[in-house]
Amino acid sequence: MIFPIVAYGDKILRKIGVEISVDYPELNQLIENMRETMENAHGVGLAAPQVGKSINLFMVDTSAFEDKTYTKLKQIFINSEIKEEWGEEWEFEEGCLSIPLIRENVKRHSNLTIRFQDENFKWHEKDFDGMPARVIQHEYDHVKGKLFVDYLSPLKKRLLKNKLINISKGGADVDYKMRLPK
Repeated sequence: MIFPIVAYGDKILRKIGVEISVDYPELNQLIENMRETMENAHGVGLAAPQVGKSINLFMVDTSAFEDKTYTKLKQIFINSEIKEEWGEEWEFEEGCLSIPLIRENVKRHSNLTIRFQDENFKWHEKDFDGMPARVIQHEYDHVKGKLFVDYLSPLKKRLLKNKLINISKGGADVDYKMRLPK
């Protein structure tokens, strides 16, 4: 089942996702639905808050990037915690399924260490770099109630204000369903 993507302005995007346990109801179905939703919207990542679930769960699939120099990553992250970010900060244009039609440069560290559980609730602690690290940081922000536009300068935020309001009112013409703020 394809979920509607929660649009900018919805309060759930600002909530910190709660940790879940192995007995979370219908978790495998939720993960499959999120994967289908992400693929339908041509995303490279999707966090549970973006489909209306305030839990610490996100997925990453960087195989859509055409640049062959990036390491491909396809992973589910449950109850994640970034332990460390390091390396050179680099700027890259980011977008978000919840904030469609807006793309802006965001600086992020090139490397990170993250502790997480996979879909079988097995614990991992891994280092990532480059594009996979960037996508993880973006999706991890979602489960911490943060959006990529929060990294922008006050001037840039003021310049985008009307576009953001328009998105929250359903003014984004995208080829996937969106759930507008209540």
